[in-house]
This record gives sequence, C-alpha cells and structure tokens, in this order.
Amino acid sequence: MESIQELIKGNIRWVQKTEKNDPDFFKKLAAEQKPQYLWIGCSDSRVSATEITGTLPGSIFVQRNIANMVIHTDSNLLSVVNYAVKVLKVKHIIVCGHYGCGGMMAAMGNKNFGFLDNWLLHIKDVYRMHSKELNAIEDETERAQRFVELNVIEQVNNLAKVSFIQEEWQHGEYPYLHGWVYKLNDGLIHDLEISVNSSESLSEVYQYHPKEVKKKT
Repeated sequence: MESIQELIKGNIRWVQKTEKNDPDFFKKLAAEQKPQYLWIGCSDSRVSATEITGTLPGSIFVQRNIANMVIHTDSNLLSVVNYAVKVLKVKHIIVCGHYGCGGMMAAMGNKNFGFLDNWLLHIKDVYRMHSKELNAIEDETERAQRFVELNVIEQVNNLAKVSFIQEEWQHGEYPYLHGWVYKLNDGLIHDLEISVNSSESLSEVYQYHPKEVKKKT
C-alpha cells in the first residue's frame, strides 16, 4: 500500500508547487475548460499529452486507447470526439502514435494474446493495407517505425470520414486533423505533416454532402 500512497503524496507536492507559481490556478481550472486541442493517443504510460507538450491541465482534451486507433464502432471515442467538436469547439485534433508501441509490435506478429486479439485485428488491417511497402523494408526496427507512421496516417483518415466532423467543415475550417509520432528515445514529437480540414482527399463514397433544406410552401 505504500506505493499507492506515493501518488497521493505526489499530488500534494504538485498542488503546493502549482499554487506557489499561480495562486489562482485551481480556481480558474475549476471554473470551466476551454481546450483548443483534442489528443487521441496511445494508452502507453510513457506518453502523457500535457507532459510531453509542456502544457498545463485544461489545455488538452484527451482520448487514449491501445495504439491510438480511430474505430468507427467505438462509441467511447466517438462520444469524446463529438463532445470535443460540438461542445468544446476544439480547433485541432491530434492523433499521436509513438515508436516502440507494444500494440503495434503485437499486431505485426502471429502470437496469440487472447481477448486483446480482437483489438489488434484493427491494427492488422492497417498492416494488410500497406503490406507491400512494409514487407519491402528488411530491417525490422525500421519496418515497425514505418508501420507506426502509416497507422497514424490511417487514423487521421478515419477521423476525416466521421460524419459530424465533416458537418463541422461544411460550416467553417475547423477542426484541423493532424498526425504526429512521439519518439521515446529523445522525447521529441515528429510531425508527419498531414494536416487535414476537409473531406476532399477522401474517396467519394466517404464524403457527406450538406443536407438540402426543404422550403416551406
């Protein structure tokens, strides 16, 4: 039980340090949240959105799962994204993967992980889509890194396919969707430079068109 108490002690130290730097910080934080960013990241304990971006609590709305997946049947993720764009009005959604991701490594192989295999199927689908490119990379580490990048790109594309995100684009330029990869070995973020704020790059079948407003007679 001593180890769990360390978290409580750490919280007290953090509160004292924060109040010393900004006496009104928690009053302002409790009043409301107005984040400009939604972060869809991996559940990996080494990748904390606010920590690695040097931002304070309240700056980033966060959704995390194994290997930062955007799955269209995931009601948890879709609820978070919907709240972020419809209520919080975030301007940027970041999908951030990281090199050395255990979920990605597991999906590259054929080992059985029991219940986890059901989730890994979605990641394996990404490998299948890009198998020609990935199988051509002989070095296993380089192949895994490229797989992480391709997965992030696909999840950004999956976000662009979401109907209520396209609905927002019909009324303005936000939200922008971005794909990043975090490097554990040096702490730096690699921008994949795939910012998207329209459905134009998607195949026609994924594009939603504005609803026609019926005129009253």
